[in-house]
Amino acid sequence: MPHQKMPAVSLALPPTLNTPFPFESSSMAVEMTTFCLLLLLSFFFLLTSTSAENVTYDHRSLIIDGRRRLLISASIHYPRSVPSMWPGLVRSAKEGGADVIETYVFWNGHELSPGNYSFEDRFDLVKFVNIVKDAGMYLILRVGPFVAAEWNFGGIPVWLHYIPGVVFRSNSEQFKSHMQSFMTYIVNTMKRHKFFASQGGPIILAQVENEYGDIEKVYGDGGKLYAMWAADMALSQDIGVPWIMCQQYDAPAHVINTCNSFYCDQFVPNSPNKPMIWTENWPGWFQTFGTSNPHRPPEDIAFSVARFFQKGGSLQNYYMYHGGTNFGRTSGGPFITTSYDYDAPIDEYGLMRLPKWAHLKDLHKSIKLCERALLYSDPTHLLLGPLQEASVYADSSGTCAAFLANMDDTNEKWIVFQNRSFHLPAWSVSILPDCKTVAFNTAKVRSQISMVDMVPESLVASKTNQGKDSKGLQWHIYKEKTGTAENADFVRHGFADHLNTTKDTTDYLWYSTRFHVDEGEKFSKNGGQPILLLESKGHAVHVFVNEKLIASSSGNGSDITFKLEAHVPLRAGKNDISLLSMTVGLQNAGPFYEWVGAGLTSVKIAGLDNGTIDLSSNTWKHKIGLEGEHLKIYSNGIDNVKWITPSLLPKDQALTWYKVNMDAPKGTEPVGLDMKYMGKGQAWLNGFAIGRYWSRKSSLNDKCSSSCNYKGKFFPDKCRTGCGEPTQRWYHVPLSWFKPTGNVLVIFEEKGGDPTKITFSRRRVSNICSFVSEDYPFVDLENWENAIRSTSDGRATLHLACPASTSISSIRFASYGNPSGVCGSYQQGICHHPASTLIVERVCLQKTQCTIPFLEGDFSKVFCPGMTKSLAVEAVCS
Repeated sequence: MPHQKMPAVSLALPPTLNTPFPFESSSMAVEMTTFCLLLLLSFFFLLTSTSAENVTYDHRSLIIDGRRRLLISASIHYPRSVPSMWPGLVRSAKEGGADVIETYVFWNGHELSPGNYSFEDRFDLVKFVNIVKDAGMYLILRVGPFVAAEWNFGGIPVWLHYIPGVVFRSNSEQFKSHMQSFMTYIVNTMKRHKFFASQGGPIILAQVENEYGDIEKVYGDGGKLYAMWAADMALSQDIGVPWIMCQQYDAPAHVINTCNSFYCDQFVPNSPNKPMIWTENWPGWFQTFGTSNPHRPPEDIAFSVARFFQKGGSLQNYYMYHGGTNFGRTSGGPFITTSYDYDAPIDEYGLMRLPKWAHLKDLHKSIKLCERALLYSDPTHLLLGPLQEASVYADSSGTCAAFLANMDDTNEKWIVFQNRSFHLPAWSVSILPDCKTVAFNTAKVRSQISMVDMVPESLVASKTNQGKDSKGLQWHIYKEKTGTAENADFVRHGFADHLNTTKDTTDYLWYSTRFHVDEGEKFSKNGGQPILLLESKGHAVHVFVNEKLIASSSGNGSDITFKLEAHVPLRAGKNDISLLSMTVGLQNAGPFYEWVGAGLTSVKIAGLDNGTIDLSSNTWKHKIGLEGEHLKIYSNGIDNVKWITPSLLPKDQALTWYKVNMDAPKGTEPVGLDMKYMGKGQAWLNGFAIGRYWSRKSSLNDKCSSSCNYKGKFFPDKCRTGCGEPTQRWYHVPLSWFKPTGNVLVIFEEKGGDPTKITFSRRRVSNICSFVSEDYPFVDLENWENAIRSTSDGRATLHLACPASTSISSIRFASYGNPSGVCGSYQQGICHHPASTLIVERVCLQKTQCTIPFLEGDFSKVFCPGMTKSLAVEAVCS
């Protein structure tokens, strides 16, 4: 493994240097001592200098220290988790078969203002790279500086937009100057810590720009010039490892262009001298508030990876392997959720998502067994049917590996390959590391399934702060002022653009005006209330009339603009209208995305006797942000706020800050904050920004399903769950943010909710399942050579394992025969061994893990002849 610590070295010196000097000459003693020191230093220099690795490439792969490498990479973004989680996440990726960690560098998280750099806490890039290095893994550093990534403003600092002459990602000299300064700063930081492989560090690839080829033409002739400038600028950094540009179809000769997609087996680099690299294989998809939740089946992900390596791929990266959390206001979109779980192999909370993580681990082992054949021989592709093919990699030494693929998304097939029959399920690839034995089939998931629950745990008052509600909690409130009051930041006729006004220092901008209604106004001929008509460029708004919340509206992930119609209770005389405009993350991609505005464009009152009044050109007071934000009442140690401690906590109250002191939840399992009964707002714990919360529900008309057909090409709307439910209910709170006692939770609620129903929830594996059949490949991938010598067909075996400190307390379902269904809803088939449950209980009850072979012992007797048998089990862990 690369980058391991050098072993201790014992030097055997000549005998004359190991014995006391037989003379009194101090000068000669000094000379001999100096000689020894020089010898030691020279030897040490030799050891350290040889630790550097030479990274080049040819048409087939990266070449590291003269050896072609087949590499599995895992994206983990350091700011989307916390430093205390990084070692465990990297370790889980390595255990899952990854050789490489990939991350973006987030410009707007590091350069807070021109020349003002920060690398603290979640943005401690140096610490993250060191953790990867200490794990003995490689790193791909996507310096950018544009990341997209559903991250606020695509990772480019908002301040850069307001420098005269800057046009993002264009031939703008101002943009290029700041971009080069940032990239040079990052590169020099990496060099200073000797992080590039050429210096003995883990970084084997670096990326400049990101998916620019898809929009390059929109920028005209300048687009091409900018792309080539970016490549040349990157190459001039002299980092000693190759540069890549993903989705850059015209990447210059010395920069590798790469693929991003759900499938990249048809990708061809733009030069025969470049290897096939897949920088983003999407194992799931991101979420937007107001939509159901997307999922990608592990069978299809494995199919895509196997096809990529079958067709000549050499490096494949999962985007994301751990998605994590968009803490604070880092999510983009707009409307991207605070959760960035991505249905990744490691979930948002750091738990392995099973079976996805384990199925891909087996895939990686199988592919690695083929590495020598894949990288040092040319393939022969054979058609075995209209949608079936084999790819064979064999050399003169006898090394051979084969992939058997069935691209039919409906029908399974039997094919003949090298005078043997092989069964291929629909939409699957079988991997044969010796061209004879199936080590893995992408459609046959052998690993267990873990069912994860969010187990509620009430907030518990700090021992030093016993309070007044039924849980001993003492809540404090601070009422946010409605509108601009007397301290507007500025006044103008009409509406200022929201983003140009706030410059993303806050989500919030108040627009307030006053207008007069004549005495005797009937408001409408029918006697009904007048109607407020509002239009906005985005993203959301709360309407207050005479300090009362009347209506709310917003755009969505597909269209950020919106219109609102609402009845408004006006009174004779003066009426105050205050509109709280909100952003929900800034644009993160697209040509000229930085010019997309937000905020109000039109406000009218219809239904009056005198017709419709257009207030758009009225005198409007503008105020940036909230009073509570200016006071920083969410920060630790801030005591300049007069909190109120009510005898009865107000509920369903808009514009209210809530604060409570409590103890940390018990245990070591990950924690989420359950905000189901709140409306919309933001949350902090001990001054750490948890993020935006919003109980916005998806439509009941969305297409959701309890199961997903993995067969056929995946797309984000194919497999969805949670229709009619809040897109996000739980909000990850890292354990490292808690103190044992005296924790301060602060909530800003915009619309109204019930804070007494806020709870923490422990993320816990409750049930585990496994479904395996006797025709599944069961070769021991860890001991491949011994396995293929000892038997030609592995023994079908079912494995179950509960998390540490728990054991199997009961068996909810067990059936040997032809069971069907999915975990949580298995059903017996027409063939069922009546003692299935008893057999499984005898082997597994009260054990942390157990193994049940089928073709021996209790299940070995002739049973349902002529039928392929399966064993399905669901067990409870406690």
